[in-house]
Amino acid sequence: MGMASRSIGLKEIGEALKKAKSGWYSLHMAAASHAIAQRIPLVDFILEVRDARIPLSSHCQLLSNFPPSSLRRIIVMNKTDLANHSQLKEWTQYFEQQNCISYGVNSHNKENVKKFLNFLQAQVRELKRIDHSGHTTTMMIIGIPNVGKSALANSLHQLGRISAAEKGKLKHTIVSPHPGETKNISSLKIGSHPNIYVLDTPGILPPQIHDSEVCTKLALTGAIENLVGEKELARYFLAILNTSDGYKKWERLSTHGNDKSFTGQEVEGSSDSKLNMKRKRQYPSDHTQAEPQKL
Repeated sequence: MGMASRSIGLKEIGEALKKAKSGWYSLHMAAASHAIAQRIPLVDFILEVRDARIPLSSHCQLLSNFPPSSLRRIIVMNKTDLANHSQLKEWTQYFEQQNCISYGVNSHNKENVKKFLNFLQAQVRELKRIDHSGHTTTMMIIGIPNVGKSALANSLHQLGRISAAEKGKLKHTIVSPHPGETKNISSLKIGSHPNIYVLDTPGILPPQIHDSEVCTKLALTGAIENLVGEKELARYFLAILNTSDGYKKWERLSTHGNDKSFTGQEVEGSSDSKLNMKRKRQYPSDHTQAEPQKL
């Protein structure tokens, strides 16, 4: 499968998903979007959770309705265990160039979440140093469905309570592999001295997604229900895989056998590889090159 077949499959799937938008945008999601929008100006920090595999396509469009200067936003690239680590570094640099604070996290890794919690507490201390405020700090977790918002909220809550040695029953929000399971906004304590609370919110999407590629990637990563069939999505995923740098490297190795000119550093330093790196630095779209078993 070449770029042509990938493009055709992407367009077909994306168009089918756009026509089937009623399957993923409901009255519940519209109500949730309204409730979240009302609370955004009232919180101290916005934790915009994105899927680390598709950090552009998984952005929360609702935030574009607010001036960037009015938000203390931290882009949280979750599911880093499923993403390409070298590309994650590139995305961190990209967001830094955009004057955005970003952080990569795996919500199911205790040590990773602990480091993230320490990072958040440092952000809170810096805020209080500036405005000398003694009030409770609130952070709102916001994002599209199935990027791991509730899993992250639960992990932060558990570690925050343990580090503060607080007694009492832990709260939990619903964690599910299916999009749209979180129905209400819930508050979880993640820190003491100073007190920090995080608001877990339902996953939200815009009423319409005009980009076919974005629609397809959201379906591939489970952000929207697969409304076009597993066979069609698998076909597109294979097209992506077959055009990835990793696949091309192994294709060269299998084609040329033990030819030393196609092993080790010479593969990494080939003109084709350099061209791909140059294209990546332009960040035209997401890198969707995770291994198949990780999707």
